[in-house]
Amino acid sequence: MDFGLVLPSLESMCPCAIRIRFPKAGSHFYPVHLKVDISTEFRCVRTLLIDNYDSYTYNIYQELSIINGVPPVVVRNDELTWEQIQYLLYEDQAFDNIVISPGPGSPTRPADIGICLRVLLGCKDIPILGVCLGHQALGYVHGAKIVHAPKPVHGRLSEVDHTGCDLFLDIPSGTNSGFNVVRYHSLAIDADSLPNEVIPIAWSCTADTLSSIENKKYGIADEVFGHQNDNNKAHADVEQRYSSNFLERAGNTKVIMGIMHATQPHYGVQFHPESVATNYGRKIFQNFKKITVDYWLRSPHLSSTQVPLKIQMLSPTSNLVDIDNSFNEHCLNICKPVTASHETVHPTFLKLEWKKYDCLADQVGVAKDVFCKLFGEQKAENTFWLDSSSTEKVMALFLYGRQRWLLWKQITFKLSHQRDSPMGGGGHLTIEDAQGHETKTYLEDGFLNFMDKELRSFHYDEEDFKGLPFDFYGGYVGYIGYELKAECGAVSNRHQSRTPDACFFFADNVVVIDHLYDVLYILSIHEIHNPQTASCSQERSTARSWIDDIEQKLLSLKDSTSKTSDVKMRRPTSATCEVGFHIEKSKDQYMGDVEKCLEFIKDGESYELCLTTQMRKRLAVTDYLGLYLKLREVNPAPYAAWLNFSKEDLCICSSSPERFLQLDGTGILEAKPIKGTIARGSSREEDDRLKRQLQYSEKDQAENLMIVDLLRNDLGRVCEPGSVHVPRLMEVEAYATVHTLVSTIQGKKRSDLSAVDCIKAAFPGGSMTGAPKLRSMELLDSLESSSRGIYSGSIGFFSYNQTFDLNIVIRTIVIHEGEASIGAGGAVVALSIPEQEYEEMILKTKAPVGTINEYEKESMT
Repeated sequence: MDFGLVLPSLESMCPCAIRIRFPKAGSHFYPVHLKVDISTEFRCVRTLLIDNYDSYTYNIYQELSIINGVPPVVVRNDELTWEQIQYLLYEDQAFDNIVISPGPGSPTRPADIGICLRVLLGCKDIPILGVCLGHQALGYVHGAKIVHAPKPVHGRLSEVDHTGCDLFLDIPSGTNSGFNVVRYHSLAIDADSLPNEVIPIAWSCTADTLSSIENKKYGIADEVFGHQNDNNKAHADVEQRYSSNFLERAGNTKVIMGIMHATQPHYGVQFHPESVATNYGRKIFQNFKKITVDYWLRSPHLSSTQVPLKIQMLSPTSNLVDIDNSFNEHCLNICKPVTASHETVHPTFLKLEWKKYDCLADQVGVAKDVFCKLFGEQKAENTFWLDSSSTEKVMALFLYGRQRWLLWKQITFKLSHQRDSPMGGGGHLTIEDAQGHETKTYLEDGFLNFMDKELRSFHYDEEDFKGLPFDFYGGYVGYIGYELKAECGAVSNRHQSRTPDACFFFADNVVVIDHLYDVLYILSIHEIHNPQTASCSQERSTARSWIDDIEQKLLSLKDSTSKTSDVKMRRPTSATCEVGFHIEKSKDQYMGDVEKCLEFIKDGESYELCLTTQMRKRLAVTDYLGLYLKLREVNPAPYAAWLNFSKEDLCICSSSPERFLQLDGTGILEAKPIKGTIARGSSREEDDRLKRQLQYSEKDQAENLMIVDLLRNDLGRVCEPGSVHVPRLMEVEAYATVHTLVSTIQGKKRSDLSAVDCIKAAFPGGSMTGAPKLRSMELLDSLESSSRGIYSGSIGFFSYNQTFDLNIVIRTIVIHEGEASIGAGGAVVALSIPEQEYEEMILKTKAPVGTINEYEKESMT
């Protein structure tokens, strides 16, 4: 074979860790046989993890990394030939077991299951665990039929009965046992078709599913859920249409949840043990490790003292898979733990100057006063305002005005539109510098690679920002449009955005207000051409003069008597989309698209699809800053933003409540997806009832859980094994017009990866796509009639020291060439009711639409 393994040199690592390398032509590798004591070898178990293009595979990866003592090797189901896998397993003895991941589709379709059926047939003497689609494949390959389950169950919990076999050793069984598992499937193994050699070992206890939050433990009276019960009845009616045919055939609604082969070490589970809400999930993987160890200890291939191996030991941060470029590089970009492959860039040395003003923030006025005074002239052209204007979460506010200092520049990127091109076809980059000079370049590698090189070129002294209590010290501020998914693994981009696909300012001068501690900061960065003379350079003098100038302007505000009050949450008075807005999809068309989504879900193509549309209106006003000030008054939000790219005739007024991804100075990544929305009540009593209705809605819990597991997967690709966790699950947050269900996922970034590597692993935000992400984006592209553009993308900053914070662009008005557009949508799941999905989509436009109508009305009087 034209590939092999390389002998490593590293101390203190498991001797079973390996690096697979498929060499370039002309390379030579030589097998090395080592004598390894069995007790040493089995401290680690080496797993080949076959990924069926799923969005939960790296949750399994994280679990196995902890349990096995070494991370598994991940390959896609169409990445290796059977001959290559056979060589690795039987010639190289590279793996101890195999795990076959979940995935969209059916094991009956070769395009969905890839090499997995051949592996199940050919590896009779290697322990295999199939999860969900892998479980179905194990049954199907031996003759079982795959049918529609009694009802599609995605992101919902069931209690499980099991036989107590080795896979379920020391796990309780049955109703009220505490063994509750998360299910993501529309298809199932037909119990009546099981061949003799496939033995069922687990079943769902009943047809009922469980709430992710146990209502009873909170002691809440049943009457609180009166309206919730009405919704549950409607959802039950939806499920009935799926299950009636199955019930007639099967006579009961218990679904097989686990199988094993009678004579081979092969197991399958229909549920997802890796889900954050599955009880005893880690124990199942631990049991599979024990099954593997026991199997090989009993194997006649092993003597009592040694085993032939070809191995490469790895450092804890080494990447396990290094596959030759002859494999599709695009495929590897989206299916592997992200690889650190950074080329050398020319360094730029930056120096930060800053000044802190205690007890000044409240004296100079609220953020609106400061921004309008410093940067509000000339319609606030070429300015940004990252505005944490939520009244419920007081955070720092970042402000910047275009002063055309030395390092200022604007970068604008537009994808080349090559329909269905696998990599998006690169794109055109325009850079305007502080003197107004423009350069245009075609980027074959795309925008994100450009941004990665820019950020890695910055060199700095960490002492410069020591003592600053926030993570932005200057750098790039702007947005990434949804269609930039073409650079993050999406197989196609059917629609071309009207607006640039990315647009950023390089902000070298920044004002930061922290109203929580009544502190104001002025920051300025400059380039150091000669580090030895940095303290007396002309650039430093220029930076200090800007700080002094802004200080004087702020002190003049201190003496002003015209300061205004800051935002106070209030409800918009108008919210109808009929007042001058054109919506791309009529109610019937939107509901029809929801029905199509439900069919995709029924057939196992997706677990959840985040369907969207947009509405547009030609504005009668030109004071867009005034419009943003009205929006932040009507709908204050923690990740709000104002961006004005004057040359592009583009303004963005965002009142987003959702964080996409943050990387702080300690290397902690955080995502805060929102899934689950309900209107606010007209009275305190009604508002409290609606809040509880949202919190205990099984449909909304399912939506949220699916995206939590997806984000855990995305962070798992770039975080240290074992570090990804969920500190807050399904908490309710209240905004001016809606309550939302919010979760928080965190992990520790691998030290060998960059900030942009993290973006590539997770963009677009899973709350705007659904799961599995890749298949869901493809399906949504086929349903939606236009590009999403800036909507569904991200606004925020990349600091020059590689920290970043980006929102999800929702509840946002995008004004381009005088036309306002507002995007909205919702997650379609198996429990969705088309009319309710349409109503939820309209609800999410209430704040921005009402703001426009109200502001235009006020401007005309």
